[in-house]
Amino acid sequence: MSGQLVPCSPAEIGALFLFEKLSPEQLGQLCSSGRVERFEPGPVYTEGEPATCFYVMIEGTVVLSRRVGGDDVEVTRTSQRGVYAGSMQAYLGDRVRQVYKNSMRVTEPTRFFVLPGEKFSEFMQEWFPMAVHLLEGLFFGSQSTQRAIGQRERLLALGSLSAGLTHELNNPAAAAVRATATLRERVGKMRHKLAIIAQGNYAPEVMANLIDIQDRTAERVAKAPTLSPLEASDREDAVTDWLDDHDIQNGWRLAPTFVQAGLDVDWLDQVAAAVDGELLPNAIGWLNYTVETELLMDEINDSTNRISHLVDAAKQYSQLDRAPFQNADVHELLDSTLLMLSGKIGQRIQVVKEYDRTLPKIPAYPAELNQVWTNLIDNAVGAINGAGGEGTLTVRTALDHERLLVEFRDTGPGVPKEIRSRIFDPFFTTKPVGEGTGLGLDISWRIVVNKHHGTLQVESEPGDTRFQVLLPLTAAESETSEELE
Repeated sequence: MSGQLVPCSPAEIGALFLFEKLSPEQLGQLCSSGRVERFEPGPVYTEGEPATCFYVMIEGTVVLSRRVGGDDVEVTRTSQRGVYAGSMQAYLGDRVRQVYKNSMRVTEPTRFFVLPGEKFSEFMQEWFPMAVHLLEGLFFGSQSTQRAIGQRERLLALGSLSAGLTHELNNPAAAAVRATATLRERVGKMRHKLAIIAQGNYAPEVMANLIDIQDRTAERVAKAPTLSPLEASDREDAVTDWLDDHDIQNGWRLAPTFVQAGLDVDWLDQVAAAVDGELLPNAIGWLNYTVETELLMDEINDSTNRISHLVDAAKQYSQLDRAPFQNADVHELLDSTLLMLSGKIGQRIQVVKEYDRTLPKIPAYPAELNQVWTNLIDNAVGAINGAGGEGTLTVRTALDHERLLVEFRDTGPGVPKEIRSRIFDPFFTTKPVGEGTGLGLDISWRIVVNKHHGTLQVESEPGDTRFQVLLPLTAAESETSEELE
């Protein structure tokens, strides 16, 4: 927005604290290179636009605001002469993207001394070369420090996740190894039992019946019902009695396996009817090995499926094989993060999912949203553990005024009112020294607010703390492509 041009007085701008040490010649150069503009109440420039000018207020009232979600949040309101804003980093040139970092408006007729960005850069380089070097060092040094600390925060989270994932993978992997070793042993015994049966010189039709029974037994294993402990105990007693009545040795050892496989007394009666009494003990032993091998293969299948599921969740969490910016289903991201953190969450914390599955996909940086979920879940788990280790973590999604809400609710002790306004500040932490960097919530805030134009807020009272992330349902990729600052 352009204002009304008015004459530039070197004496007037020389009275502003920013220029009070300049020589008359320098003040003259300023006036000839810049201009004085009078603005009526309204906007002067908007956040995100190319930063072309440096503004110094001569008189009036200025308001600076930042965009948070869909709202402009006022950060400064002042009538102090000499305050400045605009292209304050023009001296860095094209090494930094030159855009306005906030929006500026005036609430009454206001005069500014306006200096084009390139002229501001020229004067800085010419008049204050040492200051420029110092400012450059401070700017790029702080950026480098922020990146390094942010990377450390990510590595700490990754270390925690890796430990949890290793634990989660170890259980099914160990189960598969054990089952495979046992399976090899059972198959060997099955071959041995089959050799004994084959030496009995039984008629071909008897052997055919036995093979048929084996096939049908395997089918029953695949369809075995789930029994209550009481039902299983009653059936085991009945099967044990049947085996004892038919002179099958160690029937009490065979009964639990048969019951787990879905075999009952009626099935055993069918087996007894299909083979003669002399063959029955060996047939029952052979079928026991058949049942055990089927159950072991089911266990191996379940374990390897679990491993595959965990690997898929890790890929979903890391987004290694996906575009950085995409339309994402927040529920998939939440599920993968919860699975990755399941080892850290533990058994004493109940996780409740209250998802609105009708919500659409949203344009986002999924890997970075997963980092937000990780930080918020980690904080919730820490709060619950600090209050005794038992509690509930509720993850809820919903539509909230045309924005997507993701809420993390914990039953911990709550965030004290006196520190609630500081929890998103960098390096602020309530954790003991060495246990937290104080950057988790700061990084989360910048990912949600700066990169996704969303909102991150907290509501808390003892036993009910809610961190709420509100994200736009639609956004152009260009609107979310800026680097975090």
